[in-house]
Amino acid sequence: MKLVHQINLAFGIALVLVLSVTAVVIHHVLLDHFIATQKEDLKTMSAAMTASLSQENMNNMIFLDKVVSLPMIVYPAAASVEAILTDETGKVVSRSVPMEDINIEINAGPLAVSSEISSLQNIWNGTDTRYITEVNTTPQGTLTLLTPVSKVKTIEQALLKRLLIVVCVAGALMFLLSLFITKKLIQPLLRLREELKKVKDRHFEDVKLIKAGGEIGSVAQSVYDMAGELKRYNHVQKQFFQNASHELKTPLMSISGYAEGIKDGVFEGEDIHKGLDIIMSESSRLKKIVTEMTLLAKLDSEEDIFKPSVICLKDLLIETIERMNPLLIKKGLTLYTSYDDHEPLTIQADSDKLLQALINVVSNATRYANQQIYIHAAIKNGRVEISISDDGPGISEDLLPDLFHRFVKGKDGESGLGLAISRAIVERCGGLITAGNRREGGAVISIGFPNLIST
Repeated sequence: MKLVHQINLAFGIALVLVLSVTAVVIHHVLLDHFIATQKEDLKTMSAAMTASLSQENMNNMIFLDKVVSLPMIVYPAAASVEAILTDETGKVVSRSVPMEDINIEINAGPLAVSSEISSLQNIWNGTDTRYITEVNTTPQGTLTLLTPVSKVKTIEQALLKRLLIVVCVAGALMFLLSLFITKKLIQPLLRLREELKKVKDRHFEDVKLIKAGGEIGSVAQSVYDMAGELKRYNHVQKQFFQNASHELKTPLMSISGYAEGIKDGVFEGEDIHKGLDIIMSESSRLKKIVTEMTLLAKLDSEEDIFKPSVICLKDLLIETIERMNPLLIKKGLTLYTSYDDHEPLTIQADSDKLLQALINVVSNATRYANQQIYIHAAIKNGRVEISISDDGPGISEDLLPDLFHRFVKGKDGESGLGLAISRAIVERCGGLITAGNRREGGAVISIGFPNLIST
């Protein structure tokens, strides 16, 4: 069964149950209300008749066939009320005009006395539920007012039918409204399902944003963003293989060309040594690219390759500078360092992997710096921040967004994998690496980590 039909069926069943319960509750509420109102009317009438009888003298009352004529107090409900006056023995001495709907046998004969007493006793005890009664004591005896419950039920049922018609019409309108709302809710889900099919079939560029409100709109936005991210990832993967094949093809062609030339005797004398040097150089370059690609793959997929521990970042930076000193001296560059000595620069990371990441960043700075490189480490907003900057030409704006992607390199770049490796390592350490340009010129790469305060 489709979701829209399930929702409509569930709502219809719930609506029927609610209307049924409402009808039962209204029925009992109305009946109790009318009975209570009728009892109040009987109580008022009884009090008025009792007062009237108390003011009269029994000797002045008119006897008709030994039945006392009761004074009737006119009320709107009086047309449905029977008044009975009995003496101390329970015998009826007077009553109002009998009603056709009241079936109590009241006869003047001696054989009917016990029947009269029994019938009235049932009414007084409340065992006869056909009547609503009010009993008062008067100087002449006991005054009983009663009215049939059937009259009240007739009125209540007539009003209940009208209320049920109104409720049913309202329920029908609510059901129609629910169909409309369900359609409005389900329609975006059906369209979203179609977009998810496109994602399943890897047609990421065809995925469209479904406009909807509330949680459905949030899910639709997430699906659209996911499709965009998958599209970008797919593009990066294709670009990665293209760049990888290009980077591997170049040294392989050089190695193959010089090897064939030496074999075929094309190179002689000193040219053979130059060719062998190029083969060795390209082999080292090829080995480096393969090693970096393997490391990147391991960083992305293997968990056991990363072994974090608590390290002092200042010591790690000092070791980085020692490793880079030969290259700095060779290029005639000066490296300046500054640290925040007020608090310990303690982080949790893999010491060997992070050292490699720092070496890659500093090595990248030596490639573009004119004369100076600056390294500054401090604690800012509870995080250990490292900035590595140079006085070179800076990073082009077109290159900044993709600087840490694989095989993305600048003018004098090598493999294009160094900064990608640095980003992978920093992120595995729970840090963040960003790049930008200084106002005074030159590039700056910032690395941030959560700080661990050593105790």
